Amino acid sequence: MNLVRLSGLAAILSAAIGQWTFADDIVRRGAALGDSPSVDLKSAIAAPEAHLGRSLIVEGKVDKVCQMKGCWLELMPPGESRGVRVTFENYGFFVPKDSMGWTARLEGEFVREELSKREVDHLVGEGATLNRQPDGTAVQVSFVARGVELREPRVSGES
Repeated sequence: MNLVRLSGLAAILSAAIGQWTFADDIVRRGAALGDSPSVDLKSAIAAPEAHLGRSLIVEGKVDKVCQMKGCWLELMPPGESRGVRVTFENYGFFVPKDSMGWTARLEGEFVREELSKREVDHLVGEGATLNRQPDGTAVQVSFVARGVELREPRVSGES
């Protein structure tokens, strides 16, 4: 096949598959990222209270994703074992369930939330990591994203 036909075939496949991306493509969900200040995710997780309610952009690696709908993810700073749970504003969009290991850039804000035992049980059942209190509830600082950009890791040999 010649190059023109291959390019056309790639475009048709991309449109037909939708969620699938090529090497430099970015999967976008929610609102387009704006001009909020970027903050280092590791520093923000270390002192989240300082960032509550401020519109920010954070970046990290997707460590876990809700396997029911893609309605939350856990975002990790590079080289760390502790991250932050991310939900999506007004439950308005989801991310691909196979995006674990992808790089993510998100715009939104850190929030402090108290989760009931029922909410904790539900989230843990979907694979989330939470620190339960003795009564089964949890208090956490999470990130509510308005917009997400995901980039699939490159496979060895890709340019």
